[in-house]
Amino acid sequence: MTLGRRLEVPEVGNTERRRSSRFPIEREVRYKTLNQRAEILAGNGRTLNISSSGVLFTSDHDLPVGTRLEVSISWPAQLNEKCLLNLVARGRVIRHTKGQLALQIQQYEFRTQSRPGKDK
Repeated sequence: MTLGRRLEVPEVGNTERRRSSRFPIEREVRYKTLNQRAEILAGNGRTLNISSSGVLFTSDHDLPVGTRLEVSISWPAQLNEKCLLNLVARGRVIRHTKGQLALQIQQYEFRTQSRPGKDK
């Protein structure tokens, strides 16, 4: 028995390919497709986890791998402790299962959002 720090030993046959740690953050998300040649689909969901390179979220649409999306996530932190923020990210669907989409983030920015009931 060893006390203190646990030694991490990689499992044989481990297929984990993620380069970034995922965090189990549940936030509201809005998404829309970015294909100019097809009908634009839009929907709402909730994030299940997020990292610096991707986001997994619930979706009403079953979109194929490779679909370009823009997602807007209500961010839990505020700018200067008073201004609400959205994380707006663009990328491609890399995986989908029933009711869930995994997006590989290719670019992102933070945008301020207006408070509900306030004039713009």
